[in-house]
Amino acid sequence: MEDKPLGILRVHVKRGINLAIRDSTSSDPYVVVTLGNQKLKTRVINSNCNPVWNEQLTLSIKDVNDPIRLTVYDKDRFSGDDKMGDGEIDMRPFLEAHQMELDFRKLPNGCAIKRIRPGRTNCLAEESSITWSNGKIKQDMILRLRNVECGELEIMLEWTDGPGCKGLGREGSKKTPWMPTKRLD
Repeated sequence: MEDKPLGILRVHVKRGINLAIRDSTSSDPYVVVTLGNQKLKTRVINSNCNPVWNEQLTLSIKDVNDPIRLTVYDKDRFSGDDKMGDGEIDMRPFLEAHQMELDFRKLPNGCAIKRIRPGRTNCLAEESSITWSNGKIKQDMILRLRNVECGELEIMLEWTDGPGCKGLGREGSKKTPWMPTKRLD
């Protein structure tokens, strides 16, 4: 019997910024989002190094320790697609914001709950804010692509407790089904 997922994560792939040129004067980029054995992709935007996808991809979350991998490719008609960089999203800070002992309904719309600074352990190009927006917790971020000369991706995360999901267990306690338990020996 398969474990129930904790919930559903919507990855809104907004746009690419200054992506690498892989054809003669431009690229035909698309993004592949991978989590565990789930693999989703955006549509191809032809001849554009600053594409706007504005697509929502939906992932089922079972293990919060698995990073979300994003890889940008250039679609080639007659040969293999060229890699245009990659990045990772650590979703733990986003999910930890859900565990905060706050009555989110009392917060003003657009209120920042948590900020994550760019650093060596993440792919953030600039500070990312986790906000309370229209009754949901969201995180906007710009990821700097690795293994390429240039390029960034603008992404937004949004959590949903889907039907049949375990959820994050926020009811009055920081003890959750996904957070590691500490042993007191």
